[in-house]
Amino acid sequence: MQQGKRILVAPLNWGLGHATRCIPIIHALQAAGHTPFIASDGVALKLLQKEFPQIPSFELSSYKITYAEKGKNFKLKMVWDSPKVLKAMRKEKKEIKTLVKQLSLDGIISDNRLGVYSKKVPCVFITHQLNVLSGNTTWFSSKIHQSIIKKFAACWVPDVAEKPNLTGKLGHLKNSKLNIHYLGPLSRFKKREVAKKYDLMVLLSGPEPQRTFLEEKLLKELKGFSGRALFVKGKIQQKQKRKDITYKNATIEVVNFMQSKELEAALLQSELILSRSGYTTVMDLAKLEKKAFFIPTPGQYEQVYLAKRLEKNGLVPFCKQEDFSLKELERVANFSGLTNFEKPIDYSVLLGAFSNVKENSEPTSTSLST
Repeated sequence: MQQGKRILVAPLNWGLGHATRCIPIIHALQAAGHTPFIASDGVALKLLQKEFPQIPSFELSSYKITYAEKGKNFKLKMVWDSPKVLKAMRKEKKEIKTLVKQLSLDGIISDNRLGVYSKKVPCVFITHQLNVLSGNTTWFSSKIHQSIIKKFAACWVPDVAEKPNLTGKLGHLKNSKLNIHYLGPLSRFKKREVAKKYDLMVLLSGPEPQRTFLEEKLLKELKGFSGRALFVKGKIQQKQKRKDITYKNATIEVVNFMQSKELEAALLQSELILSRSGYTTVMDLAKLEKKAFFIPTPGQYEQVYLAKRLEKNGLVPFCKQEDFSLKELERVANFSGLTNFEKPIDYSVLLGAFSNVKENSEPTSTSLST
């Protein structure tokens, strides 16, 4: 193999999913002899700093993404916040220009950070949303997103190209000139047989205030639960905090966050997972072949689409946040659970592109072809 290259990995700070699915990418970079660097903001940056304390990390300008308090206002809130996003993109472009020079970077991997791009080095864009669902404006939001992806040398989609697949129309285009490579589902976890410890595991994530809304609702609902449950809030803080809540027929173990190894063990030890239907969560649960129940984030078209599609295919049931009660979990018995669509990922081919260009050279349109 050629001399290792210096690669920046920069996930979007929108919940934890973009950061967690970059974990196997970072491990692959290290295994291939490359030197990774990390750049993000907020909880995404904090999570990766905890996972890779020895890797240099840098803070980028925040998109300051928050959800509307009511799902019906989701699109309006996104439009209202768009000037802040555009401003952050302009800032991060300048920040990336500085990092490329300061770190002598040879390549960039951006997970949905639209401004993390440089003409000086090969740049890859990771996304499962080739089509961006936004109701009656889907055609417009998808066209804008694809036009941004087009400037990158390649687009890596964490799914399989053929049917059956996990993303459906989100991650598949009928006709496209984009340089798309399907990685197969990305997950930091590995399935193995372990003794069951929890009857239910609640796994939360996502931007505020909706994460807190669901946390409060579920903690109230669990007062009527029978059995042992683990409740992971998805709040990345300086220290891990635990407490047990005991009800008449239930014991609820509450923890603010878990790192990868501990979270993997907890998922494997749980009979049923209750969570949002974010795509990274779907990939992780598919890798572990778990039974689940989904509550999509109100107003987030992508999560609603994924939840409806998985229920239609007989894999995982779902309901709206306002409609959830413990009785809904009884429906899980009628569904088969998630299936592993994993395929071997040849990282040597994908990452080899960074070794096939000269330092700080201008990437060509085929520089990341497999």
